[in-house]
Amino acid sequence: MLLKEVGEDKSLQRIFLQFPVRLYASDSNWIRPLDTDVAHVFDPKKNGHFKQGEAIRWILFDDAGVAIGRVAAFYEPSKDEVPVGGMGFFECIEDEKAAFLLFDACKAWLISKGMQGMDGPINFGERDSFWGLMVKGWEYEPTYKMPWTKAYYIDFFEKYGFQDYFQQYVYVSSITGANVTPAIEEKANRIYQNPEYVFRHIEKSNLSKYAEDFKVIFNAAWAKFPGVKEMSSEQAQRLVKTMKPIIDEQLLWFAYTQTGEPVAFFIVIPDLNQIIKHLNGRLNWWGMIKFLLLKMRGALTRACGVIFGVVPDHQGKGVESAIALRFRTAARENPFYPYETMDMNWVGDFNPKMLRFVSQLGATNEKTYITYRLFFNPDQPFSRCPKVG
Repeated sequence: MLLKEVGEDKSLQRIFLQFPVRLYASDSNWIRPLDTDVAHVFDPKKNGHFKQGEAIRWILFDDAGVAIGRVAAFYEPSKDEVPVGGMGFFECIEDEKAAFLLFDACKAWLISKGMQGMDGPINFGERDSFWGLMVKGWEYEPTYKMPWTKAYYIDFFEKYGFQDYFQQYVYVSSITGANVTPAIEEKANRIYQNPEYVFRHIEKSNLSKYAEDFKVIFNAAWAKFPGVKEMSSEQAQRLVKTMKPIIDEQLLWFAYTQTGEPVAFFIVIPDLNQIIKHLNGRLNWWGMIKFLLLKMRGALTRACGVIFGVVPDHQGKGVESAIALRFRTAARENPFYPYETMDMNWVGDFNPKMLRFVSQLGATNEKTYITYRLFFNPDQPFSRCPKVG
């Protein structure tokens, strides 16, 4: 077997993108990600994490020169007592020796960068994309930018020594059905009658304001979580600019106090995978035409919950229930797209409060992913991600 660094070699970059197509050819529910979504992760001009961090990619070939695996490793400077890097975009044939060779490459490179452990499979970027190892849910299509991995990968990771650091769940909820608990409806109605709170869906004409409001809420509600850094105004503006082409105004809701203080958001987008699965990874001019035609023909029936947050001072008052039901009503009455279900992505097992809440919304856990951690020193004590809330 021969391991090659991808680097700036265009032919190797193409193989890195195309290898999963052959590997998952028999997996009927696998959806090929857009090539640009993967390529941008490794483009310093597109990915702000390169400002302080580094990334590297490899492809593994067999003795006949056929690609049999791929992987990436990355890190950013860490102030943690035990600095941990990351590995991801792991794909491999069912061969333990090949898998371990890929893991070894990541480990050696991260050690050379001063890291003492690695999490994986994760993304060199935000957690909402390409994050986690799939351990449940192969009977469903993945939602946009969520990973799809082989079941035999689980043994690879665990035999190599990776341990379950935390799990992420995807909860599926009906939009058309009224299956929330009475307690949720009662809390929501109480908030609707409270003049202190105002709920608004976003307007594309004023995205810069919503980007700033998003940053305020995110930093208060999410930056306390392990591994989540505060967001700058620049990052928030860039994120909203990236999302602009796919935004459905009726799906993104904010809550404010009567004085205009942002206190909560519920960020939902159409699940573009319902269209992307027809594009074979390419959003060129023909792909754009197909995208628009499928969108106009009502191909989007599933929404994708990206992130939900309430600032601590307003948690537990019913704002969570009110903004969730406000979204559901708007999505149900949407005149353009007949949304039927929503996949609520990325509910961590370290967040018991959120787990209870999504269950009360009538959602069920249909997909599970694991984020593994490996310490390079076997004597380093391991503990799972601490619970919050």
